[in-house]
Amino acid sequence: MGDEIKGCCSMIPIQNIYYMLSYAFRILRKRGYRNVATEQFHNVADLCAEILIKGVSIQLKRGLGREYIEKTESLSLLRGRIEIVESLKESTKLQNKLVCSYDDFSVNSYLNRIIKTTMVLLLRADIDKERKKKLRKLLVFFGDVELLDVHTINWNIQYHRNNQTYRMLISICYLVIKGLLQTTTDGTTRLMDFIDDQHMWRLYETFIFEYYRQEFPKILVNAATIDWVVDDGMDDMLPKMLSDISLTYGDQILIIDAKYYSSITSTQYSAPKLDSANLYQIFTYVKNMDADPSKKSYEVSGLLLYAGTDEEKQPDHTYLMSGNKISVKTLDLNCDFSEVAAQLNKIAEEHLGIVA
Repeated sequence: MGDEIKGCCSMIPIQNIYYMLSYAFRILRKRGYRNVATEQFHNVADLCAEILIKGVSIQLKRGLGREYIEKTESLSLLRGRIEIVESLKESTKLQNKLVCSYDDFSVNSYLNRIIKTTMVLLLRADIDKERKKKLRKLLVFFGDVELLDVHTINWNIQYHRNNQTYRMLISICYLVIKGLLQTTTDGTTRLMDFIDDQHMWRLYETFIFEYYRQEFPKILVNAATIDWVVDDGMDDMLPKMLSDISLTYGDQILIIDAKYYSSITSTQYSAPKLDSANLYQIFTYVKNMDADPSKKSYEVSGLLLYAGTDEEKQPDHTYLMSGNKISVKTLDLNCDFSEVAAQLNKIAEEHLGIVA
C-alpha cells in the first residue's frame, strides 16, 4: 500500500492505518471500499483522499443530503414570511419587491460544507495527481455548497436516520483537518504526512476496542464505568472511572488501558522506568473493580498496552500486585497487519483463555 508514516511512535505502514480505520468504521470493509487495501499511498493524506473519493462518490449516487436553511432576500412574489421593516425601505419599494424569509431545502448543509472544505484542503496536499483530478470532478457537484473556515468548524454533530451515511465521511474529514492540519510559524497551514499523536491515540484505542468486538463475538467488550469502593458509602465528588476497554469472558475480566506515546519509559538512575501515573491508573481500576461485590465471581486483571516505539527496550512484563495481575506490553504496529492481529489474539488467549 505504499510508504510508512512516522508519528511520535514507531514507523507505521500506511496499510495498517487503513486497517485500523476499517475496524473503527466497518463500512470501509464493504464492496465500494475493498480495493483501497491494495492501492499505493504516499502518505496518510493520500489515503484519506482516496477514502473520501470513494465515499463521496457513493453518497452522490444516493443524492447529497439536504437540510432546511433560512434565507432572506428581495422577491417579486411572496414566499414564506414578509419582513415588514425591510420591505418598507425606500430602495425595496422602488423595486416593487418584498423582503421575504423562507426555508430553503438546500444542499448547502453543514455536513456538505465540511466535506467540500476538506476536499479543497486536500487539493493543496501532497497527494497523487490522479486523486486530485478525481477530487476536482467531485467538487463540480458541490457548486452550491459554501466553504467553511477550517479553524471554526463545529464538530458537535447530531446524527439521525437521514444523515447516518455521513458519519464515516465526516470522521475522515475530522481526521484530515484535526489530525493532519498544522499551522506554521508564519500563520499559514499545511497538511502533515502523519496523524498527530492526540488523534492517533483515539484511533489506536478505537481500533483495539473494535478489533476485539468484531473478531471475538463471545467476549463482552465495553468501556466499563468502575465505581469507587468506599468503606462508608461516601463517594461525593469522586470522579467517575471509565476504562478504555474492558473484556469479559467466562470468569475473567481484563481491563485494557491503551496508550499511544512517543516514549514509553523515562530514565531514573540511568535505568528505564515505566510511567508511574499510568501504573497508578490501571492499578486503581483493577483494585476497585475487583473489590466490587457484583464482581466477586470474576478474576480481574489489567493491561497497559502501549503502541510500540523505536526505543531500544520495550516493556513485556506481568506483575502480581496485591493479588491481581497487572501486565505492561507493547503492540508493534510496524509489521504486516496479520502480525498485529496475532499479537492481539495472543493477549486474548493469555489473559482470557480464548482462541480466535
